[in-house]
Amino acid sequence: MKSVKQEHPYFRKKTPEELLDEIVQSNRGKLKLYIGASPGVGKSYKMLQDARDLRKEGKDVVIGLIETHGRKETEEQIKNLEFVPLMSIDYKGKTFYELNVQAIIARKPDIVIVDELAHTNIPGSIHLKRYMDVEDILEAGIDVMSAVNIQHLESVNDIIQQITGVTVRERIPDTFMKKANETQLIDITPEALRKRLTEGKIYHPEKIEQSLSHFFTTTNLSALRELALREIANDVDEKIEQISGDLQDGPIGVYEKILVCVHFGPTAEKLIRRGWRMANRLKADLFILNIASEDMDSFNQEKRQKIQQWKILADQFNAEFLLEEQGKRKPAEVIIEIAKKYHITQILLGQSARTRWEEIRKGSIVNTIMRKTSNIDIHIVSDGR
Repeated sequence: MKSVKQEHPYFRKKTPEELLDEIVQSNRGKLKLYIGASPGVGKSYKMLQDARDLRKEGKDVVIGLIETHGRKETEEQIKNLEFVPLMSIDYKGKTFYELNVQAIIARKPDIVIVDELAHTNIPGSIHLKRYMDVEDILEAGIDVMSAVNIQHLESVNDIIQQITGVTVRERIPDTFMKKANETQLIDITPEALRKRLTEGKIYHPEKIEQSLSHFFTTTNLSALRELALREIANDVDEKIEQISGDLQDGPIGVYEKILVCVHFGPTAEKLIRRGWRMANRLKADLFILNIASEDMDSFNQEKRQKIQQWKILADQFNAEFLLEEQGKRKPAEVIIEIAKKYHITQILLGQSARTRWEEIRKGSIVNTIMRKTSNIDIHIVSDGR
């Protein structure tokens, strides 16, 4: 009898689409990110230092954009590095300067330095955000070195506000950070950072006292440092899993699917970000659900804008946004139908919901879901107010 050699499922032949994707990725530039817990830790300084070393090794390194913030140590590192001229944009009677993506692509260096990754571009630019500019440069096959602080990650926005009391407006999607081929944490103790601030190495003298007593408190800096360390550790773990995952003898665990239920209130974005952090750690699919109690065509402008914001977040987090009309069904029935349809394993609900969502606080929605489903975990998230 002939023996048939079975092909191991983890060493199957790749599809033409997968091979094409590998070719595209091999032609894509490499992204290196320098990440810090707060301003002033030395991200730009280290990035420029590494750029100078690469130049000595024969690499063609240029500066696309750098922000020294008047820091002498950083300015010293710029010497002998070529600048690609910035693009000037006239807006409201003033001239602004942004990253010149087309000039960088035309110059085609081996490596380009692009600082302040979370920056929002001036209207009239090609893209809304600088990280989108960087994406174009990477697609052109040019390596990019960039820097960002941990508080600019979209998913930690609510945590940062809770820690520091500051709402960070400039943010980048976590999914973009995950595209980095290398991440380097620039770490410094809170005490050393406060000393640098006192010595005038971070901000001008008139800002020092206010910074020491507000954002740069030891408590804030310690919390931000821990958050940065954790994020980098998670990123490293994920990359290790990606490298070694094909060698596993089988699935590591149950494949999770998370459903976040949002309503038209102040905590929706917080719920979505919490859902993303859970999904990211569990390597789960993320779904975002809004149940419309009225006909969607009759939504006012405020609700339409809110839905657009949720869709943008969903895109950033690689989540699927679901908008369901309630009709004659109860909210719990809609959630149950969606949960069964998409094989959801975990559901996130907000504690402080109002109007028709008042049931959440009384437990009726939770009880109904638990009664009519099985193997679904339900999380009630506080609004933190």
